[in-house]
Amino acid sequence: MLMRTDPFRELDRIAQQVLGTAARPAAMPLDAWQEDGQFVVAFDLPGVDVDSVDLDLERNVLTVRAERKNAAGEDTEMLASERPRGVFSRQLILGDALDTDRIQASYDAGVLTLRIPVAEQAKPRKIAIESTSQRQEISA
Repeated sequence: MLMRTDPFRELDRIAQQVLGTAARPAAMPLDAWQEDGQFVVAFDLPGVDVDSVDLDLERNVLTVRAERKNAAGEDTEMLASERPRGVFSRQLILGDALDTDRIQASYDAGVLTLRIPVAEQAKPRKIAIESTSQRQEISA
């Protein structure tokens, strides 16, 4: 049997694991959407202990850090190792239209969900228009 090896295949696999790709970022992919006056962000963090997740907000930059530890012991011989492990970090720049004082975070089934309310001053509102002809009729 003839086996053909590609010396660059392993390098490509490691680069995708560490750097990710445009379609699938490394270690901490996210979805973001807006609903019910809130901006919602969901991060996939499978295998991460909630105690290792750290959220920091400085000005309008939200930093999410998490650590996935090695599940195998030190004396274990790994047969395949494709799951990224270690400390991962991701930053989001939040707009001024969000109320960062009222961020809510929850963690369930390996998904970290952040709910950030839209600030009251950024919500759309109606502005009443006054007409000078109406004002004259009322005063007459």
